[in-house]
Amino acid sequence: MNQSHKGAVVITGTSTGLGRATALSLAKQGYNVFAGVRTEKDAQSLKQAASGNLTPIIMDITKAQEIKSATEFVSLAVGDAGLFALINNAVVAVDGPLECIPIDDIRFNFEVNVVGQIAVTQAFLPLIRKAKGRIINISAICGRLALPYRSLLSASKFAIESITDSLRMELHSSGIEVISILPAGIITPEQADKVEASYQQTLANMSPEVKAIYGKNYKIYMEGAVGDNRTAGLPPEKVANTILEALEARKPKRQYFVVQSSWYLTLYALYKRLVPHQYFYDNFYQDMRKGMGLD
Repeated sequence: MNQSHKGAVVITGTSTGLGRATALSLAKQGYNVFAGVRTEKDAQSLKQAASGNLTPIIMDITKAQEIKSATEFVSLAVGDAGLFALINNAVVAVDGPLECIPIDDIRFNFEVNVVGQIAVTQAFLPLIRKAKGRIINISAICGRLALPYRSLLSASKFAIESITDSLRMELHSSGIEVISILPAGIITPEQADKVEASYQQTLANMSPEVKAIYGKNYKIYMEGAVGDNRTAGLPPEKVANTILEALEARKPKRQYFVVQSSWYLTLYALYKRLVPHQYFYDNFYQDMRKGMGLD
């Protein structure tokens, strides 16, 4: 099979985790993959691991010039065929009690997780329109069910869900499919190390008064998150396979949930729609607190 038969795909955030697994998988499946990374070291690591047509591109999605350069490079490479898909995967997770998070960190969270996604989408849309291609936004379960101590990740993923819905309507006449992938926690050991170091630093920076309010529950919750990232979450390959399904479906779903127990999420999603808002959150968070041992 000619490696370019399945079309060209741009993926952001491919240095580690889900992005890396997806880039390698799609290249192996015959896509012409342009994999966004931030450093030459990550570019070389990805290129060495790849089988198939994979080209790393330097693209920090918070830097307009790097987005512009990447777009021009891909445009020259794909020509009139255009871009079959853009997969917006790059993400940061700024954790902690909202009361304790520095405002600059909050701005950075939204700069990467929301503004950066929009900037990349705007830049590549003309190429996607040429191919009547697809935009796949990597959201998360917390884009439907907000979580404590991950308020900023939840808020940014809620925003991505809204943006995805709006884009789907706006781009319908262009023949562009706009899709959301909502995974639960993913096994990413590199991210586990970062999350653990971050929450330990946040705890260390808390005053005794603030630690008395948040410390115990925050530590319990974040230890669970670290455990998901280390061993208990979804294998990144499972999410990458769902992305492949969304790419290759003749008529893709609007949303793909990727969880350990799909019936459990479906039940909660239906529950949230049918019962009063206050009742849902009173019961959902009560169940979650009990299940995790929170006060």
